[in-house]
Amino acid sequence: MIIKRLIIASFVCLISLNAYSAYSVKQKTTSVDINGVSIAYTTAGKKEDPTVLMIMGLMASHKVWGEEIVNDLVDSGYQVVLFDNRDTGDSEKLDRLGRPNLYWKFFLSSLGFDFSAPYTLNDMANDGVALLEYLNIDEAHIVGASMGGMIAQIIAANYPEKTKSLVSIMSSTGAPHLSEMSERNENTFRNIEEIDSDNARSYGFFPEAMPRQLTAIFKAGDRSEIVKSISVPTLVQHGEEDTLLPIDHGEHTAELIEGSRYKAYKNMGHNLPPEVLPLVIEDMVNFFKERDEIL
Repeated sequence: MIIKRLIIASFVCLISLNAYSAYSVKQKTTSVDINGVSIAYTTAGKKEDPTVLMIMGLMASHKVWGEEIVNDLVDSGYQVVLFDNRDTGDSEKLDRLGRPNLYWKFFLSSLGFDFSAPYTLNDMANDGVALLEYLNIDEAHIVGASMGGMIAQIIAANYPEKTKSLVSIMSSTGAPHLSEMSERNENTFRNIEEIDSDNARSYGFFPEAMPRQLTAIFKAGDRSEIVKSISVPTLVQHGEEDTLLPIDHGEHTAELIEGSRYKAYKNMGHNLPPEVLPLVIEDMVNFFKERDEIL
């Protein structure tokens, strides 16, 4: 009986040691008022481990990251903090700020004119930083994909003391000389209102966020000077088959950040395909480990 109890006790201990890594996209979020907006977040991993703050892209909630990348980071010894950008997921939907006319905003942006926006990429970056402060996290590895990469770049530039390192995935500097998106991607954006919103939300995408978030990107314009000012260790990851933000967007980002590391991946477009994701994660973790060992 004693031996049986010891076996059961050992089994329970093993479960408790590994339970932290079982992140699920279905796990509940917690909401906190940040910068006058209700922001939803969730965490995975041990609080005492180094933190990774992950920021998703246009219209996407944190769930779009998926479980594999989060659990692999946790199993590699990191606490992962995920949050829903304003207007997505469980965060506040800011309909009270109005719905911008995207064609007009894009026209003004293309001519170099300033214009108003419901909120900016800087506001979204401040959401991430304020969340870290709320969680009493002094610094974190900042990871962003697509628009999330733009937000992550701003955090790295404006808050280097909060940024242990930057990973910019399939993102851009917004420089005007860079390649334009494919015609197919352009048509998708034009017809976004025809998308089945309920079905999109089931995958973690919120089409109603696009007008305000895309206006924030238009308003930011060319962020080359901001990106050039980044001084923290940086890894730029980009897909060779990206037709939304073609590969020269990633190359330009890496060129502007002194000392940055650049990795391009075959068979990767503007996504994180299952066959490429393990390599993306491996490169990211190795990059983090190098930085953590230096510290």
